[in-house]
Amino acid sequence: MTTPQEELLPTTRRTLLHRIAVAQAEGRAPSLVAAVVRGGRAVWHGARTSVDGHGPDETVQYRIGSITKTFTAVLVMRLRDEGLLDLGDPLEKHLPGTGAGEATIAELLAHTAGLAAESPAPWWERTPGTLRPQLSDVLGEQPLLHPVGRRHHYSNPGYTVLGALVEELRGAPWEDVLRNEILQPLGLHRTSAQPQAPHAGGWAVHPWADAILPEPLEDLGRMAPAGQLWSTTGDLARFAAFLAAGDDRVLSAESVREMRTPAAPAEAADVLDGAAYGLGLQIGRHGDRLLVGHSGSLPGFLANLTLSVGDDVAAVVLANCTSGPLLGAVGADLVRIVAEAEPRIPEPWRPLREVDPAVLELAGQWYWGTHAFSLRVTADGLLRLAPLTGGGRRARFRSNGDGTWTGLEGYFTGELLRPARRADGAVSHLDLGSFVFTRQPYDPEAAVPGGVDPEGWRGIR
Repeated sequence: MTTPQEELLPTTRRTLLHRIAVAQAEGRAPSLVAAVVRGGRAVWHGARTSVDGHGPDETVQYRIGSITKTFTAVLVMRLRDEGLLDLGDPLEKHLPGTGAGEATIAELLAHTAGLAAESPAPWWERTPGTLRPQLSDVLGEQPLLHPVGRRHHYSNPGYTVLGALVEELRGAPWEDVLRNEILQPLGLHRTSAQPQAPHAGGWAVHPWADAILPEPLEDLGRMAPAGQLWSTTGDLARFAAFLAAGDDRVLSAESVREMRTPAAPAEAADVLDGAAYGLGLQIGRHGDRLLVGHSGSLPGFLANLTLSVGDDVAAVVLANCTSGPLLGAVGADLVRIVAEAEPRIPEPWRPLREVDPAVLELAGQWYWGTHAFSLRVTADGLLRLAPLTGGGRRARFRSNGDGTWTGLEGYFTGELLRPARRADGAVSHLDLGSFVFTRQPYDPEAAVPGGVDPEGWRGIR
């Protein structure tokens, strides 16, 4: 039960319904369902037309295709967090003999391993998985099409390999590991490898006539970790909330944030669209909004999960047609509608619980050369560095407990900020990854590399 503060306004709900109604009608989808998540829970569900004679709701399963890859990526990140592998490990270290062993785990997650986009013929999405019983049947005789690590090339076989890696290190089938380590802890009881009633049937819609044709529902076998799963808007809403905040029973907030961080060089065409790929998640911009998530498709089905962490809003959209509505655009619009109509209410400002004079001394205005910056001490115990005017490098810093601070984002991610002190203990300057920040532009009393002209600042002679 939502509280009045959590509920969406009637005008917002109607706008959301209008958007999916237009998508279903213009995209000619037999059915289309959607959900919106805010504050870690579903706050709206919508549906158009019917499945097997009844209106679809948040419990009806649809096939979600490549959103399955994000689940597989979470399993791999769990192995990393447990110390069973490192993302920089070559595949050969853990799964020898594939022919793609020089690729690292991170490169497989980010689709930069150089593998082919699809498995060898026949078309794997419309044929039984029994035709590809071995990993070699999925990878083919020449798995690598591109130099390892040089370019982003989306690869379904790459995630099949990651599923095999999970099985090798867990000693259990991918489906069992998925159920035990993600589905059960997160309460995703309507997500499964095989369809469970009630579920939608998959349809092809004739491109030039309002006629439909049933699509085959194949078990993908070895390819399952790349696209097998069935799920519901209710379950995917809970999964979207997990991708926003993490859940220590499955994966920490820090590791989920790592998944949402770009890890692959974008193709030239994608650069113009601001698109990138993280570790099992697609990343892009819709207007000024940064979105992460994943799309999915298999014959008869389309799926999309879209998340705006900054707005604390996510959307899930599912349809049972091979092509038609552009669900990525629909999901982005659902997020935008809620974010703009009912913007996130910020947490109330609160002062620091305790004030450390040594930290407080760092606050204020600093100069990198002639560039002016502010350094603030915030109630969450972090330092926030930002330009005083315009754009530029900015970052938060976390205390290391020894007087130094480590950058958490942007250009200064992982870089060390060290306050340099004079003999009397007062701060002389800040050393940030060898950049010197001073209280005055090129302060002659600070250790500015290259020195400062002894005549100081002057006019034109």
